[in-house]
Amino acid sequence: MKELSEPVIRASFVNCSKGAAKRLSVPRLLTELPWDDLDFLGWRDPSAPERSYIVTEHRGRWVGVEFRRASRVGGSHHRSMCSLCLTTHPANGVELMTAHKARSTGDAYNTVGTYICSDLSCSLYVRGLKRVQPGGHPKESLGVDEKIRRTRANLAGFLDTLW
Repeated sequence: MKELSEPVIRASFVNCSKGAAKRLSVPRLLTELPWDDLDFLGWRDPSAPERSYIVTEHRGRWVGVEFRRASRVGGSHHRSMCSLCLTTHPANGVELMTAHKARSTGDAYNTVGTYICSDLSCSLYVRGLKRVQPGGHPKESLGVDEKIRRTRANLAGFLDTLW
């Protein structure tokens, strides 16, 4: 992924107001992120833990999405799988994240959701640069490049639901 600047990140958001995009917490030390190993920039808002953000290139432009963590009812002891990278995590390692549809839609059903790694480190999991507990990623015959393509395709499929 190409290194992004704070103004590019803020201008990319499609599902929140310009004012909200100006106020959101952008990751510190952008220049120190492993850009070459990222398929998308994902982070949690330290001042609002129920919010997460993803910025990626989609259909030739930068697209930023604000997510809200769905409320949990009770605790879970089950393993869950991320819909983007297909990494399996114990208990709280995957969360249902919902996003308002893009501002341009007039659809009455105005939110969509998907299960995503809680730490938004999908890119690092598929490259083997970050691991979960043993058994976190099922054995697959796919190579790393194919897993990267699949993760990007899954993210693109989700982004297509925003419009």
